[in-house]
Amino acid sequence: MDISVVVPLYNEAESLPELVEWNCRVMQEHRFSFEIILVDDGSNDGSWDVIEQLRLRFDMVRGIKFRRNYGKSAALNVGFAAAMGDVVITMDADLQDSPDEIPELYRKVKEEKYDLVSGWKKKRHDPLSKTIPTKLFNAATRSMSGIHNLHDFNCGLKAYRRDVVKNIEVYGEMHRYIPVLARWAGFKRIGEQVVEHRARKYGTTKFGMSRFVNGFLDLLSIFFVGKFGKRPMHFFGSLGVLSFFAGLVITIWLIADKLIDIANQVKYRNVTDQPLFYIALVAIIVGFQLFLTGFVAELVSRNSSERNAYNIEKEIG
Repeated sequence: MDISVVVPLYNEAESLPELVEWNCRVMQEHRFSFEIILVDDGSNDGSWDVIEQLRLRFDMVRGIKFRRNYGKSAALNVGFAAAMGDVVITMDADLQDSPDEIPELYRKVKEEKYDLVSGWKKKRHDPLSKTIPTKLFNAATRSMSGIHNLHDFNCGLKAYRRDVVKNIEVYGEMHRYIPVLARWAGFKRIGEQVVEHRARKYGTTKFGMSRFVNGFLDLLSIFFVGKFGKRPMHFFGSLGVLSFFAGLVITIWLIADKLIDIANQVKYRNVTDQPLFYIALVAIIVGFQLFLTGFVAELVSRNSSERNAYNIEKEIG
């Protein structure tokens, strides 16, 4: 099979028939063998009834329904597990992503050998209250991830080589960072394509301003897990040692200063009367706790069932 189109959706009953018909028209024009996987993330507007009707009309339509709303990341992860196409295309169900972009996305993956091609909605139909935070978010992500050639990490329209979606796990709200997840998994050929951003035709957006706060926290999480997930002691232990020795050096200096004053018969202050002593004491305690945190994290990591799980690209013999 050439293409699997994975569509996560929540309360998008109005747009689904048009979306499926549009996808089918594009695929048939280019003679692709394909499937459309509609993942209903606990909708309560009759979206599943529409999916069942579409399944009767189109043999290539597959539907997956959650009992409740788990979020876009969960829907994508389940859709990726079910996908059978050589190239996996993801798009939102609100018709803001154009299926007409699929042939070029497919070509870049198959002919230019990209692992992942992310859409870039260069011209957006969104208010400034959404576009400005999005630009800041993308700039921070580029800086922290090292993927400097992407302008829009959170674009729903993406194309993946099948191996990519089978070797990453999307959870929480990590759908914003799929290119980062792919890079940490060893897939480094990541490209970008300018795509059309269409105005929303039906319904309203399902995401509020809280996504920016959650997105930043998730970015910190994925940066830490990707860099130190298999060696947490390197992070916590290093910080702990630095903090401990900083506190220890300050304490030794305070004691030495007092002894010098006594030797010179100069008026001195007790070490415990100086605020700097308590700062040093806190630094020693915090350093010790950080070291213990790293030690415990290392024990947990070494007993994890995935401690020796590595992505092997090729093997012969």
